[in-house]
Amino acid sequence: MPMKANDIERLIKEALPDATVEIRDLAGDGDHYAATVISAAFTGKNRVQQHQMVYKALKGGMGGELHALALQTSAPDA
Repeated sequence: MPMKANDIERLIKEALPDATVEIRDLAGDGDHYAATVISAAFTGKNRVQQHQMVYKALKGGMGGELHALALQTSAPDA
């Protein structure tokens, strides 16, 4: 069963409470999403580390319930 956009957002916000999260369904199939995540927790982290934090927040959903997630991550502008 595909993961719903609101579930993706909820999981990310549980792990990164200050995050601003925007989820877009890319194909209309509930399987291919794009997410923009902005969080102070990303400060000082490189892009790979930021993405790893988001994947960890999804609790193993990537590759299973969630087939594809195009990520854009950043720390907030100072």
